[in-house]
Amino acid sequence: MATGVIWLGAALQTVLAQGRDPGANAAAAMGCLGCGGTLFMLVVILALDIALLVWVARDAKSRGMDNAVLWMVLVMCTSVVGLIIYLLSRPQGTLVVCPHCSNKRLQASAKCPHCGNA
Repeated sequence: MATGVIWLGAALQTVLAQGRDPGANAAAAMGCLGCGGTLFMLVVILALDIALLVWVARDAKSRGMDNAVLWMVLVMCTSVVGLIIYLLSRPQGTLVVCPHCSNKRLQASAKCPHCGNA
């Protein structure tokens, strides 16, 4: 974030140093701010999408679902609709910590999907 502010300040200094009238300088500064803000929002949205995909894959694996990657691809392609479908179709239950491998698994499952121990 700090590099974005520095970049924006440098762009603003460059525009102001060109000797334009104040209205053109303000318009140019707002243009730089708009581009920087849009780029920042795109990066934030991309980071949230990646975090959501990682969560879906880990949750599906913890619940013993064999097709965790397929669910991740579905959520990636369909976004919120895929997430709702996943949340409605995943096995329900409480996740507990496996005493053998310390990963989470469904309390009702006979074996841990990570280590295979009971």
